[in-house]
Amino acid sequence: MTQTLDLFPIGNCAASALIDRRGRFVWACAPRVDGDPAFCALLSGEKSEDQGFWAIEVEDMASVRQSYVRNTPILVTEITDKSGGVVEITDFCPRYRQFGRIYRPMAFIRRVRPVSGVPRIRIRMRPMVNWGEAPAVVTTGSNHLRYVGGEMTLRLTTEAPVSHIHDERLFRLEEPFSMFLGPDEGFDADMAATTERMLSETTHYWRTWVRTLTVPLEWQEAVIRAAITLKLCAHEETGAIVAALTTSIPEHEGSQRNWDYRYCWLRDAYYVVQALNRLGAADLLENYLVYLRNVIDSARGGHVQPLYGVGLEPSLVERFAEHLPGYRGMGPVRVGNQAHEHLQHDVYGQIVLSTVQAFFDQRLFRPATVEDFRALEPVGERAFELHDKPDASLWEFRGRENVHTYSAVMCWAACDRLGNAAKQLGLMERADFWNNRAAQVRQTIETGAWNEKLGRFAATFGGDELDASLLQLVDVRFVAPEDPRMAATIKAVEEGLRRGPYMLRYAVPDDFGEPKTAFNICTFWLIEVLHMSGRAQEARDLFEEMLGRRTAAGLLSEDITLDGAELWGNYPQTYSLVGLINCANMLSKPWTSVR
Repeated sequence: MTQTLDLFPIGNCAASALIDRRGRFVWACAPRVDGDPAFCALLSGEKSEDQGFWAIEVEDMASVRQSYVRNTPILVTEITDKSGGVVEITDFCPRYRQFGRIYRPMAFIRRVRPVSGVPRIRIRMRPMVNWGEAPAVVTTGSNHLRYVGGEMTLRLTTEAPVSHIHDERLFRLEEPFSMFLGPDEGFDADMAATTERMLSETTHYWRTWVRTLTVPLEWQEAVIRAAITLKLCAHEETGAIVAALTTSIPEHEGSQRNWDYRYCWLRDAYYVVQALNRLGAADLLENYLVYLRNVIDSARGGHVQPLYGVGLEPSLVERFAEHLPGYRGMGPVRVGNQAHEHLQHDVYGQIVLSTVQAFFDQRLFRPATVEDFRALEPVGERAFELHDKPDASLWEFRGRENVHTYSAVMCWAACDRLGNAAKQLGLMERADFWNNRAAQVRQTIETGAWNEKLGRFAATFGGDELDASLLQLVDVRFVAPEDPRMAATIKAVEEGLRRGPYMLRYAVPDDFGEPKTAFNICTFWLIEVLHMSGRAQEARDLFEEMLGRRTAAGLLSEDITLDGAELWGNYPQTYSLVGLINCANMLSKPWTSVR
């Protein structure tokens, strides 16, 4: 069966898994999102039917229906057999408040019940260890199985006959049962009653969280699903936010552009907290700021990497997982990311942009202080120092460096927002200092990035290149959309990079040749500037086009083919979901229109 990205994520901000259209776990890492994938069928190529999954198969399967429980990441899969028998599988990771804290174990629960008839099922539990090198060693107890090896020993506790699972035996489903897969610890409670309570409390947690969101009038279901999924990409223990839940899904067929996105890019995390802030979700921001303050402390006023591990690890040495063939056999499968070695100067702007709200937002448990401002100033100093220096750009070119306009503008934003924060704190001398720095950086950008011959901004200082990040000059408030210089730039970017409805990042060859798929966030950036430029109906039409390309789970990956037929790249991609939320907020009719 051909592998696709039509997958449903579940999670609890500690554990996460991707479930395919047959109800199989095909991707889940332990003990963290960046750990060893016990369920690695997604990257097992032709072996995906034999290893690295957790399946509940129904004999003589006729059809499958899947949907989330409303306003939750709890997935219900209903499988019907040819005789009309129906099996319902409810998959979730428990998350709720208990003992004054959030209970979010590295654990998965599958509740299985017969709905009609007496269907026959087979449970095939085949976790792997060491990146697909070998099956986990299995031992059994009276009510559990242990899967040993790799980075974490897992224990499956259940009321179902353990030997049925161990031997992959076909058996009649006459009574409901549950399976709890988690750490190698005893489950000292009534399985049915406890998992039912966990389901109820997890449902209540997510619905309560969703109720705190300020959603637009239109496209609410799409926005809520995107917001929930962005939250699933948070590693709550440390505050990190990963760029995606997967590694090594190619950007297009045979591209070799296979990257590991299970780490915290400060840029991507900024966009996530920005989007969720627009929905009023301050909890993710506040937790991420803890992570960010630790990054700032460790940098001690010096170099900040573009990304770190979810546990603040600075070294993410890139290697190949030799035992996994890759998505549809299209390796390599990469673990780690060499971009941690890059110079990407925009990161200093994203640190300040992520932090500045805390100087103004009275909702936060811990509003930012003068001491926080003092700790942030060295980040601004680095931004000022590096705003006109070459880097690898936000697109992380591996073979060349230039002075990139986007990076320089983000350095300007760092200085500009520090001026705003200083004024809010009553530090007028520091406000003047940073406003003066911002003015100096602006002058440099307006001179270096402006191409007089072409009458527009260029992607590099002194160059003529186009890339879609130029559209972000509006979002960061460097240039107004009605400014003639920006209007000319928008026109050039659209003409040069738009392919039908979709946008490329850039159209020139890079280290791996010419890009062959569109980059979803760039299409959303185009939608934003179309709307702000007065082309409102075009923006709405293009937004509806993008909504129509989501998976059954209501989500997007990083890339899409130019004919819109297939998604590629890591999934679910936070960038893409950010774009969906931002555009829905911008384009929606106001709530006052129905009052």
